[in-house]
Amino acid sequence: MSGYEELENKLDNLIELCLQLKQENHALRAREDSLVGQRGKLIGQNDMARQKIETMINRLKNLNAE
Repeated sequence: MSGYEELENKLDNLIELCLQLKQENHALRAREDSLVGQRGKLIGQNDMARQKIETMINRLKNLNAE
């Protein structure tokens, strides 16, 4: 194999690797977006549950105060 062919093969390998990394990066960014969205939803649900519990506790306190 000549030096030119070897260089050409190395360049082809680098191009292929670059394309694979771009695809992997794209997939990871999509997954990150999904996880950030899920996290936001869970935080919202947690806050809602906390508010409901605080409301129930306050109602119980008011019942005991009567």
